[in-house]
Amino acid sequence: MRALFPVTLLASLISASAFATNYSTPTPLVAPSEFKGVHGLAVDQQGRLLAGSVVGNSIYQVDKQTGVARILVGPDEGQADDIAIGPNGEMAWTGFYLGKVMYRENDDAPIKVLVEGKPGINSIAFNQKTGQLYASQVFLGDALWELDPKGEKEPRLINKDMGGFNGFEVGTDGSLYGPLWFKGIAVKIDPSNGNIETIADGFGIPAAVNFDSKGNLYVVDTLTGKLMRVDAAELKSGAAEPKMVAQLSTALDNLAIDPQDNIFVSNMADNSIQQVDPKTGEVRVITSGELAVPAGTALSDDGKTLYVADVFAFRAVDTTSGKVTDLRRAHGSDAEYPVAVNLSNDLLLATSFSTGTLHLIDRLDNTTIAMVHGLNAPSDAVELDDGSIVVSEMGSGSLIHLSGDELKIKRTLTTDLFGPVQMIRGQDGQIYLTEVAGFLTRVDPKSGEITRLAKDLKMPEGLAQASDGSFIIAETGVRRLIKLDATNGEQTVLADNLPIGFPPGPGMPPSGIPTGVEIADDGTLYFTSDVDNGLYKIIPAGN
Repeated sequence: MRALFPVTLLASLISASAFATNYSTPTPLVAPSEFKGVHGLAVDQQGRLLAGSVVGNSIYQVDKQTGVARILVGPDEGQADDIAIGPNGEMAWTGFYLGKVMYRENDDAPIKVLVEGKPGINSIAFNQKTGQLYASQVFLGDALWELDPKGEKEPRLINKDMGGFNGFEVGTDGSLYGPLWFKGIAVKIDPSNGNIETIADGFGIPAAVNFDSKGNLYVVDTLTGKLMRVDAAELKSGAAEPKMVAQLSTALDNLAIDPQDNIFVSNMADNSIQQVDPKTGEVRVITSGELAVPAGTALSDDGKTLYVADVFAFRAVDTTSGKVTDLRRAHGSDAEYPVAVNLSNDLLLATSFSTGTLHLIDRLDNTTIAMVHGLNAPSDAVELDDGSIVVSEMGSGSLIHLSGDELKIKRTLTTDLFGPVQMIRGQDGQIYLTEVAGFLTRVDPKSGEITRLAKDLKMPEGLAQASDGSFIIAETGVRRLIKLDATNGEQTVLADNLPIGFPPGPGMPPSGIPTGVEIADDGTLYFTSDVDNGLYKIIPAGN
């Protein structure tokens, strides 16, 4: 398995890089952060704060004072959308894309797979009195199961088609308390028969709940960014009225409460974990980042703004100051996990391979112009001169042409591509793209004719064209940026030993999170890091 690059090693990694003589050492335009989206939280019996990441394929131990994170369980077994601690200190977690539930009795015990074949396995919790274990599927399924912690019995289906039973907990009465993501309510489920009872409503998108030591139930609302409390007495009466505890940012994911009733809340768009005082609502940031999972990029014509498809957000970065502006945040807007972005004169074109979506946004006022669903793992999109759109589909290896009202006219422009990743319109009006199979490819937007300009590239992803017509390519397989002259095939290494090339986890395309790369008119280079989640700038010597 390829080695990972902890944030603490980045300084030595970058300083050891070799660069073309006419370029400076990369410097962070936006600083790295600890996670690649942070989701499930737990506090174990040792008092350790644990955090799970699906894209990062790991479970982290987070220092509650300094925010420094270290990997406790690494890829691929560490893929964790949620984490649960049992009555004897045992730990179980859900591999969302793996479709598996993992379990181990302690840090030194082997990891066992309790369940597999459950795509979208999402939330998990123990009954602290009996040791019974429950898990739910959300997004890629909608079901609630009782699992055997010994892994000997088949899972027992409790209920299905509930509306997304996310981030739940087991109450002292043995009932399961949690949110129905798609219905905006919090419910109680009897695990013996699956009966559902509403306990609180009026939420936007409730994402998770947890109990404190007094029996009060806390709820995070990802749509509104609110942390709410349902008092224990009202839970019993059935007349619950949620009360505001703290106003946080949108894109909240999960929460954990320790024995001292300290509340910890995760935010997937900010790579953040915050501690909230339940009495005063005071918030302390333990760790955070200005980017979540930076992937594809697009540079404005004036070179002043870099647009970043950030998976759990869609953002604009000032290329001088590094200031980050949110344009969209996951679950607080209509963003659908963007991994690539391109520009036209009037539009931002964002694509999401996980939801099969093309999202067209007006550059002037940031409003949504159109959403096209049903694409086969789209990896990028470009606009043609007549206003029609070409989308690269990684799932089908095709370029799809969209036109007409609401882009409903769909035809295949070309096929036989081998994992198209990033795509641009060239200075000559042709389409250029990188392919997982190691190609730089040109496609005629009228005829669909394919011409392979370069081969044997090492996992090429990000693509940009310099003013002299050459191409800048991120070869993530060997962690470098190269300049390629398509007229003669000559290649020049611009920078290598870069923090790019994070190995893709289960459920991800072969390219994983694509590395974006851009070049400004003055030769300044920008690239995103899928290793440390930063955005880097490389300045030509003399600038």
